[in-house]
Amino acid sequence: MADALKIGIAGLGTVGASLVRIITERAEELAVTCGRAIQINAVSARDRSRDRGVDVSDIAWFDSPEKMAAEADIEVLVELIGGAEGPADQAVRAALARGLHVVTANKALLAQHGVELASLAEEKGALLNFEAAVAGGIPVIKALRESLTGNKVSRVYGIMNGTCNYILTRMEKEGLTFQGCLTEAQRLGYAEADPTFDIEGNDTAHKLAILTTLAFGTKIAADQIYLEGISNISIQDIEAAAELGYRIKLLGVAQRTETGVEQRVHPTMVPRDTVIAQVDGVTNAVAIESDILGELLMVGPGAGGDATASSVLGDIADIAKSRPGEQRVPVLGTPAKALAPYVRARMRSHEGGYFIRLTVADRTGVFASVASRMAENNISLESIVQRSTSRAGAAESKTIILVTHATTEESVRSAVTAIKAEAYLAGEPQVIRIERPKAF
Repeated sequence: MADALKIGIAGLGTVGASLVRIITERAEELAVTCGRAIQINAVSARDRSRDRGVDVSDIAWFDSPEKMAAEADIEVLVELIGGAEGPADQAVRAALARGLHVVTANKALLAQHGVELASLAEEKGALLNFEAAVAGGIPVIKALRESLTGNKVSRVYGIMNGTCNYILTRMEKEGLTFQGCLTEAQRLGYAEADPTFDIEGNDTAHKLAILTTLAFGTKIAADQIYLEGISNISIQDIEAAAELGYRIKLLGVAQRTETGVEQRVHPTMVPRDTVIAQVDGVTNAVAIESDILGELLMVGPGAGGDATASSVLGDIADIAKSRPGEQRVPVLGTPAKALAPYVRARMRSHEGGYFIRLTVADRTGVFASVASRMAENNISLESIVQRSTSRAGAAESKTIILVTHATTEESVRSAVTAIKAEAYLAGEPQVIRIERPKAF
């Protein structure tokens, strides 16, 4: 059997502690499966005294992850610190400069510096693996980077943030408000004390940017994503979606078009009878559409110590099984130097249509005015529904729900702007895209 693969783990939070425990408990079977033992030679974290539920007393401790990456007796740096800058970035660069392999779960780092780091890794002949950076325990990176070689991918989309999916699920099934669900998610540890990064879609956007590069061979363009979170989703939207036969999910969508690549993250209505609509709680799901394979859907735990540690360990095992001198899979599926510039697609008609909710004053002519504003923007309506009268301050109001046929974002926003200029609105309009997946 070959010599043990010596690794250093930077970051001993939930995922890092789970990884140490799994490697320790399953040392013998990992050695058999990988053809060599996996040996933790060094660790780094901010607090030596913290009880993490695992014994690291016999492992070399480094207060600085950069120092560990530069000096420790290791072959692989496992970066579980997080963040696009600072210690995580510095440690990964130090490791790659030294020719060490790197395994990371850090989607922010890759979204910001992925192409540069991939170039450095390929220059040094090192592996840079990051399965855990997107969708936790779901092996979507390996699928796009290796398994679907030869396929021309047309679209990648999915539920990539467990916090948002948990909140939307609870809102629908228990009739709770957004804020009530968020508070509960924070209590259970599904949401951070400052949940902005999750609920406003940034986390999903980072993951989508990585998948876009793998799917389409373009440079990472995390700043070229249409972004909208779920903080403005109300119980009224959830209920209206249900009445129309939909459920609301926060989706990340990337697709190839004739004018470039489109990337967007936003709340989306999906038909209740589709598989992706049934993905509840903190579970993630990623769908891939390609010319040879057709449609592929992967569903699984998107976060959590064990799920993420499982993906990290899979990346470590791949390195353990590799041999010096063998052909390396490009870090981002395409060699970093061959990645095409990202070209943002021009706005086009959205085939799924839009859901528009308007709260308006209950008076003569409002309904006709709304229909006119739609017609002026060449928007064809699939349905218009007026819901029961309610109180809005001192004035009576009604809710009008419109579902459009295929149209452009520009047309919808123009119509909504025109409606907002009228004097009959009694609240902010709500606009949600409708997706009708081909197979899921």
